[in-house]
Amino acid sequence: MDVAIALVVGLAAGTHTAIWGMYKDAPYEGFTYPKFFRSIVLSAGIGVTVELVADFDMSRAASLVILFGLTYVIERAMTEFYKTFLRDEDQSKYFIPMQLSIRGKVVQRRWQRLLAGAGYAVAVAAIVLGIDALQDADVLGGLAAVLVVGSAGGWISAFGGAWKDAPLEGFSIFKFFRSPLVSLSYALLLGVLTTSYVYVAMGALGYTVATLETYKTFFKPNTPRGKFAGKEIRFPEMLTRRRRFVPVYVAIWLAVVTAFVIALTGPHAGLI
Repeated sequence: MDVAIALVVGLAAGTHTAIWGMYKDAPYEGFTYPKFFRSIVLSAGIGVTVELVADFDMSRAASLVILFGLTYVIERAMTEFYKTFLRDEDQSKYFIPMQLSIRGKVVQRRWQRLLAGAGYAVAVAAIVLGIDALQDADVLGGLAAVLVVGSAGGWISAFGGAWKDAPLEGFSIFKFFRSPLVSLSYALLLGVLTTSYVYVAMGALGYTVATLETYKTFFKPNTPRGKFAGKEIRFPEMLTRRRRFVPVYVAIWLAVVTAFVIALTGPHAGLI
């Protein structure tokens, strides 16, 4: 039963990601089922895998909340890693390249991208292992631990975003500090629900991505994504068609918020 529930959580996280991705990209790239279902299928597998490894009690609202955040961040990390370091794609359709670039110039040689990707993967793994080692060292506790690890994922997102976007969009102090601050806010909530430093850090980043993409997609619908800035809308029919998915997106958010409320108001044991 726990695995079945984890599958549902994974499907929900993937559908959430797929909808905002489609909503922002489809007017410029068109709609295709393989691309739309990519995140859904991947997240379903991630949700089940995380449950098999972590063995959460999925009858608890806190477990639903934590698994959703973990699934979200792992799917985003895998997808962005693929697009940045592994995929070969015509980058002329983008204003901001999606493949690895240096000062806005795409790194064309595949072996260089693979080498950089390996270095990036090692660095992220070292950060995660470092967070876990910090817990094993038992030098922090409670609120102090949450404050230290809570924004870790946000800083990874901030530096990665600045590396990719700033050469073409310019550096924005607000955008740079936005992810760490939002991540820290979610970490304070997750710190009530779990004692794991890694779950707090990674889950907070997952919810940060979900929140900021919701803001950029649905609260600024007429502002094109940075990667399509100045590009022509080639599929104007998607401006109307994409609205059909909004009720599902809202329903997933309502379910997540409800799970958060139940988890935070019920019995719990966390760092805080």
